Amino acid sequence: MAVDRPKVDVDEFLTTALSTSPQELHPYFQGFQQLYDRRLWHQITLKILEFFRNPLSKPYRVNVFENFVRDFEHRLNQLRLVEMGVVASKEIDNPATHLSFLTSLLARINTEKAPEAHVLLLSTLAHAKLLYGDLEGTKSDMDTAWKILDNLDGVEPGVNAAYYSVAADYYKAKAEYAPYYKNSLLYLACIDTEKDLAPEERLLRAHDLGISALLGDTIYNFGELLMHPILDSLDGSQHEWLKRLLLTFNEGNIGKFEALAPVFPSEPILQENYPFLRQKICLMALIEAVFKRNADNRVLSFQTIAEETRLPLDEVEHLIMKALSLKLIKGSIDQVDETARISWVQPRVLSREQIGQLSNRLSEWCGKLNKVEQRIAPELLVSS
Repeated sequence: MAVDRPKVDVDEFLTTALSTSPQELHPYFQGFQQLYDRRLWHQITLKILEFFRNPLSKPYRVNVFENFVRDFEHRLNQLRLVEMGVVASKEIDNPATHLSFLTSLLARINTEKAPEAHVLLLSTLAHAKLLYGDLEGTKSDMDTAWKILDNLDGVEPGVNAAYYSVAADYYKAKAEYAPYYKNSLLYLACIDTEKDLAPEERLLRAHDLGISALLGDTIYNFGELLMHPILDSLDGSQHEWLKRLLLTFNEGNIGKFEALAPVFPSEPILQENYPFLRQKICLMALIEAVFKRNADNRVLSFQTIAEETRLPLDEVEHLIMKALSLKLIKGSIDQVDETARISWVQPRVLSREQIGQLSNRLSEWCGKLNKVEQRIAPELLVSS
């Protein structure tokens, strides 16, 4: 698709930029002139990206992009071009101008020839619409971006990060905890959290992930979050108790859960969802009760489950059925004998205490094997 390029007087622009910009930026504009005159497009791309990373360049980024880069943008790598445009767009305060800038650039990107660039720009446009309250427009752009992204191989991390970032923020705005949790973790997998996120951003992300893990109605395995260094951001903060609460759920420890309940009012959304959290910790306690038993000892009476989960006896069957429907366990219920036979339990990350229990069970198992070996060895020697 042919796009009319604006008439740009590069020499005049660079001369004006040199006379109006701080002395520290002059080497950049001088470099732009030299590289432009020699038609070294790759080198000029690197120089512009370096310029954009300089904090002093903020007031000049949009002008550089619109009055310099536009002259030769068709000669540049389209993904690098979009990266410049994304950085420049952040300096536009007016919502209408901001969206117009991104939309205009999007119209100049060929989706078939540069799908990654298209996804990056669509994701950025979706994020801008989200900031301005256009949830419907955000979702539409997200869906279009995903259709392209899902068919690409070997995508650059920055492109994936842009999509998962807006997806996470969209689901956060919608208070959809499970999709937020999934997309936020995928976003973190695409970036270097230490370099790309400020300390306050890491703390906020860890807090939001913790809340979504607790309130997500399909999240009963916190393993990926518990192993992620982002949780260390909670240490020493006002939200440190949230990390302890996540570990408590992972252990299915109802006693610790009840001990932490008094801090819930400091996080109103947890206080509002206390009945759900209570059911969730009971389900985690059921998983723990099954896990800590040997595979040949997983027929649990309703009475035992009631004691482990601190539930009334008449609520146990409903809890087991809930666990079966969520695929947290597999097994069967004997309503006459009031027992549950569990054949499988969902894998999860173990605490040090749980690993110790597992180690003891493995030692017992090895001991049994040793006894069997000692018993059958003489028989094998005689028969030989």
